[in-house]
Amino acid sequence: MTDIKAMSFEDALSELEKIVAQLEGGKAPLQDSIAIYERGEALKTHCETLLKAAEARIEKITLDRDGNPTGTEPLDA
Repeated sequence: MTDIKAMSFEDALSELEKIVAQLEGGKAPLQDSIAIYERGEALKTHCETLLKAAEARIEKITLDRDGNPTGTEPLDA
């Protein structure tokens, strides 16, 4: 199994989607379902961490009255 911390957002999300499908199918034995669920939780947390980091880097461009760029500020300012 791939180390979750080394996964890209896209890879983690793809694996998480597969886990959800497996769990919804209900065909895995209980012990396997528990392990799959725990990996899914770890993947979800990893995706949330990566999204928060990306949001922290996003800035919006500030403009003066004439529409000329004057700098940047945090997106959620």
